Amino acid sequence: MSRNAPRPLTLRDVSEASGVSEMTVSRVLRNRSDVSEATREKVLRAAKQLGYVPNKIAGALASQRVNLVAVIIPSMSNMVFPEVMTGISKVLENTDLQPVVGITDYLPEKEEKVLYEMLSWRPSGVIIAGLEHSDASRAMLRAAGIPVVEIMDVDGDPVDAVVGISHRRAGKEIGEAILKAGYKRIGFMGTKMPLDHRARKRFEGMTQALAKGGIEVADHEFYSGGSALAKGREMTEAMLKRTPDLDFLYYSNDMIGAGGLLYLIEKGYDIPGQIGLAGFNGVELLQGLPLKLATMDACRAAIGRRAAEIIVARTENPEAEVDDQVELTPTISFGDTLRRG
Repeated sequence: MSRNAPRPLTLRDVSEASGVSEMTVSRVLRNRSDVSEATREKVLRAAKQLGYVPNKIAGALASQRVNLVAVIIPSMSNMVFPEVMTGISKVLENTDLQPVVGITDYLPEKEEKVLYEMLSWRPSGVIIAGLEHSDASRAMLRAAGIPVVEIMDVDGDPVDAVVGISHRRAGKEIGEAILKAGYKRIGFMGTKMPLDHRARKRFEGMTQALAKGGIEVADHEFYSGGSALAKGREMTEAMLKRTPDLDFLYYSNDMIGAGGLLYLIEKGYDIPGQIGLAGFNGVELLQGLPLKLATMDACRAAIGRRAAEIIVARTENPEAEVDDQVELTPTISFGDTLRRG
């Protein structure tokens, strides 16, 4: 589908919203000292509410745009996002557009700062992870006047275009597979909770599926930071000491799941008979483990490709009909750690 991008905001818009002259607005945004503190606060408040971002290339380019695509993601250490970037880069390398990356560390306030700086350079488009943003970030995205593609998740209200999977549905499907396999005592381990909204949605989807079968999650633990493999081992050991009768462990990602798997193998657990386990993301790096971890492919490279294709199509022809609400379908890989029901 096609949609008309909103008109980019100007100094006049901020001037009208704040009740001061365009010249004064310009002085404030250039951080000039010859403006009273009260006026400065009034202008900055109006600019933030509107989502206005100063144009650092004004007067330098006739088009007022540069051939950059802002890609804003929470992490590059997470194995997910390098594959997303690969998908984006493969599409953009055949165009004049170049991706430039900003990292948010899952922090809304850092996302605001990164987005503000990137938009000030007037990129040709934005690809940003997730659907949950602060009011200020959403205002900036809406006011940018360029194609915006939110990626990874479709469970929510996108600002513009969206490409991803339903994480609630992914959690529901793994929950149904756990029930069908006959497991009864379930533990969950997650990272970056609750800031990682996609992991939270998978947890919610799984618990809802289990509840329909009359089962509640027996134990859960969240952590932030540190080596994923080591944390997976540590959390698995601690959880099984605390709740030794668990017969299934669901991890929010494959890396901590791999740490848990190595711990269980080391301790001589019968997998998947005595205890089953599953992760999420389908990380190929883990194919060399003694047992193949059950997981679900998150369609990472495909998400990156489809998002970049939308940016390219909308940049080349803003009036073109483009499918810009794209939901991809991940599939469960049972591996060696999840019984087939």
